[in-house]
Amino acid sequence: MSDVANPANSVASALSLVGITHGYREGAGRLEVLKGVNLEIAPGEIVALTGPSGSGKSTLLHIAGLLEQASSGTIRLAGNIISDLGDNARTRLRRDHLGFIYQFHHLLPEFSAEENVMLPVMVAGKIRAEARARARELLCLVGLGERLEHRPGELSGGEQQRVAIARALANEPDLLLADEPTGNLDPATAAQVFQLFIEVIKNTGRAALIVTHNPDLASNIGRTVTLADGSVVPA
Repeated sequence: MSDVANPANSVASALSLVGITHGYREGAGRLEVLKGVNLEIAPGEIVALTGPSGSGKSTLLHIAGLLEQASSGTIRLAGNIISDLGDNARTRLRRDHLGFIYQFHHLLPEFSAEENVMLPVMVAGKIRAEARARARELLCLVGLGERLEHRPGELSGGEQQRVAIARALANEPDLLLADEPTGNLDPATAAQVFQLFIEVIKNTGRAALIVTHNPDLASNIGRTVTLADGSVVPA
């Protein structure tokens, strides 16, 4: 039986993973982390990826984000079969079609909130005025319109993660990939930022794959997929 959850046409999917395997050398042997993972995410769909520690959630997210190469299997992103592409093409796909949010915000401390969001827009080739307008639009969207000039050290943890959300949206990605995006925040702030995150994704029509250990947060997402023993567990 296939372990594809809620399958969709791969051409129309925001992300299609078919038969993904991956492992690491461990001493004289090899540890197989992913054992034939199949997953489809439709455009505009938000999916929570859950599972026990060590089940391969972050590894799968890195493979989906073209940060790590699978041992075998097929990845289709933005209409491209990734195995057919070289490093430069993979880099362009990451830049133009993917947005990343991690547990730690990874903001550049010497730059303001506005400048942190401007940077990926300018890297994508937009002029400074366009990048500034986009950054201000997004920071207002996440409730930081009055904090544009503040550096990360002048912002609270929740505010820093909201800047990271705005940065991930900077180049209008088709798919957002988030790894425990509120895991470094206290429970009350985490719930608030997570709710904002989901609302922003829905309002902007993006697809998202969100790794979380928190069942309460996962329950607020449209679909939950569980990874266990290297495979997606059928719902």
